[in-house]
Amino acid sequence: MVTIPIIDLTAFTNGDTITRQTFIKKIYQAGHEIGFMYLQNSGISKDLIRQVFTYSKSFFNLPLEVKQKQAWSDKFSNTGYVGLERERLNPNKPGDLKEALNLGKQEAVDIDAFIVAFYDSCTELANTILQAFALALELPEDFFITRHNQQNHTLRSLHYPRLQTPPKPGQVRAGEDSDYGSITLLFQDDVGGLEVQTISGEWIAAPAIPDTVVVNTGDLMQRWTNHVFCSTKHRVMIPSDNRVNQSRYSIAFFCHPNDHTEIACLKSCQKEQSPIYPPILAGEYLLQRLQATYGNS
Repeated sequence: MVTIPIIDLTAFTNGDTITRQTFIKKIYQAGHEIGFMYLQNSGISKDLIRQVFTYSKSFFNLPLEVKQKQAWSDKFSNTGYVGLERERLNPNKPGDLKEALNLGKQEAVDIDAFIVAFYDSCTELANTILQAFALALELPEDFFITRHNQQNHTLRSLHYPRLQTPPKPGQVRAGEDSDYGSITLLFQDDVGGLEVQTISGEWIAAPAIPDTVVVNTGDLMQRWTNHVFCSTKHRVMIPSDNRVNQSRYSIAFFCHPNDHTEIACLKSCQKEQSPIYPPILAGEYLLQRLQATYGNS
């Protein structure tokens, strides 16, 4: 049975040459076989994570009319408040039973210093992972980092309210989809519901594991690497037990390349097959995916 690996980051950040090479092999295997991993010893302060979750809960507890004042003014800006059922990750299903707050770097600055500190910590962690990815793909170690240096990342707080009425047929907390960018960092509470689809099509649970960060690869990394690293579909299901009466909270950090970065198949990833996708600009791809998710709503 396929499982999501647990990998200790200190093997890369503090290890000797052999230990680092072992880590790089593990991260390559995780990216190639399932596209998900749990990362231990991320270097992000537990207190900082706790502060961000506290802020997230306080925001979502605000009256709807207050939250709506921060709603997206431009649906393709990818920042602002997204209301319940507004997002439809699976276009063939009803709107998702969640609400979200998307923040870029500037929006984080406008809120509080601890939000900025968290954003910066996530950026630093993402850069470390991107460095390891580059080495795993036989690239210069700064290859991905330099193509993410404009920090076009999105910090997203998510709230899945407790169910007070029966869901619509086929409705879930978050429909199955893959992430748009290069990598995602996910911090989740212990309510559960996240599921990951394996290559064979089986859905497996990805519960919270204390003191770890979930890391997954996104669509642009899959395109860049010619499917050497896979962008795995995942979803958040409605609990079948009494957790249905609990709100679920999570925080995602979507790491996206600079908008004008051309995502073209890497030469080191053409050993097994010729390029699957034509080149595309990172920003252009993001707009395409946002259009598919939000349509004309």
